[in-house]
Amino acid sequence: MAGLFAIILTVATFITGILWCFERYRWQPARQRKVEAVRQQTEGNIDGKVLAEVGKPNGFVDFFAPLFPILLFVLVVRSFIIEPFQIPSGSMMPTLLVGDFIAVEKYAYGLKDPITNTTLIPTGHPQRGDVAVFKYPLNPDLDYIKRVIGVPGDKIIYNNNTKELSIYSACQAEEEQCNSQNFKSVNINYTPVKTSEWHLVFNQSNVNFYTDEEFNHLKNKTDNFDLNQRQETLGDITHDILIMPIKFNQPQKFYRQVNQKMGEWVVPEGYYFMMGDNRDNSDDSRFWGFVPEANFVGRASAIWLSLDKQPNEFPSGVRFSRIGGIK
Repeated sequence: MAGLFAIILTVATFITGILWCFERYRWQPARQRKVEAVRQQTEGNIDGKVLAEVGKPNGFVDFFAPLFPILLFVLVVRSFIIEPFQIPSGSMMPTLLVGDFIAVEKYAYGLKDPITNTTLIPTGHPQRGDVAVFKYPLNPDLDYIKRVIGVPGDKIIYNNNTKELSIYSACQAEEEQCNSQNFKSVNINYTPVKTSEWHLVFNQSNVNFYTDEEFNHLKNKTDNFDLNQRQETLGDITHDILIMPIKFNQPQKFYRQVNQKMGEWVVPEGYYFMMGDNRDNSDDSRFWGFVPEANFVGRASAIWLSLDKQPNEFPSGVRFSRIGGIK
């Protein structure tokens, strides 16, 4: 189901649309006829203020009916073209930071009913490497944003020691050079690990991330980690990922798929495997499973505003350098 705002916007557009149609095609012409009748009865000898009062529309209709074109425009753009989202957590760092405002292409994965999220016109499918917004499978009222790691038929293997992925796509009937399990290796590469500019700091209520400069000015530096960074290449998509310098994820908490080893998953038809770029600080498919294609909202395409802030805190500035496209 859509969020509360989408429902309110749709209902408001429908109601103002009815008022707009009645006003334009029934009530306004009726008032004009009434004004003309009064003018003819008085042979034109009537004060203009009186005629204006005769032709005056209902105050309620006069206020709400003109809102229809504006609401319709917003509804069409938000439902089928572009919708803005704000990044609330650090799970997609360093690609997306807390305080980033992103534009999401709603048409990338199909034109959908804004209320039920049902696909009306298919336009495409999520691709490996996409940064996508979707409805959290365990609570569809929540919007999540992660990277598409596995598409239908893929076998995903996550090595919790090296923190690296291996991906094998399902062989097609016409393909050769596949192993006995009918999978072929997907091109995935990693650069050497290096020290990142980011530091993780635990406090009583949040997990916050600070750059070197911000970290050096902190007074309380207890419970913190210096993060590492490297580049990951999925096919043609290269992006940065953050990792902890220690073993952090506990494999026993991973989602266990029937007939698969711990840390291994085969993506079912119609589903996708999602992971955050902040690999040791992301609640993703490793822990709760796959995302149905029907849950996808759209593909993140650009950052249009970035506020320098931490979760649940007021911004301290604007990060102009981050405005632009998303890898």
